[in-house]
Amino acid sequence: MSKPKRALGLRSRTPRRILIIHGPNLDMLGAREPSIYGKESLARINERLTRVAKREGAALETFQSNHEGALIERVHRAKKQRISWIIVNPGGLTHTSVALRDALAAVAIPFLEVHLSNIYSREPFRRHSYFSDLAVGTICGLGSRAYEFALQFALHSN
Repeated sequence: MSKPKRALGLRSRTPRRILIIHGPNLDMLGAREPSIYGKESLARINERLTRVAKREGAALETFQSNHEGALIERVHRAKKQRISWIIVNPGGLTHTSVALRDALAAVAIPFLEVHLSNIYSREPFRRHSYFSDLAVGTICGLGSRAYEFALQFALHSN
C-alpha cells in the first residue's frame, strides 16, 4: 500500500501557467535580419516551447502583437488568469515603453526578459532596457535558446 503524498512530505503542485509575450516585429523572425535574429520562425520557436512545457506538465500560452496597447492588455489579463510567470521579449519596446513596464509592475507576476540578440553589444540606443531592473532576470544574446532557458527557469524555480 502506498502512502499518501502528504505523508511522504510531497505536496501536489498546481501546474505552472506561463505566458510568453513577443513584442513588435517578432512575427518577422526568420525573415528579418537573420544575421542578428536567426533563421527560425516565431511559429517554430513557439512549437518547441509548447512541447517543453507540455512535457513538464505546465500550461503555456504565447502571444505576439505589434501594438503596445494589445501587449499591455494581455499583461493585465494575466493577473486574472493566475499566470505563474511571464517571459517577455519586448522587442523595440525594450528601449521606449514605460507603459508596458508599468503594466508588468502593476500585475506583480514574476517575469523574465529575453532578447535574441545581445542588446548590450548593439547600437547605443538599444543598450538601455526599461524592464531589466524589474525582471527576475534577463537573458540575451543566445538566439532562440534564450526563450528555452527562461522557460526552464520559470518551470523549475520556487
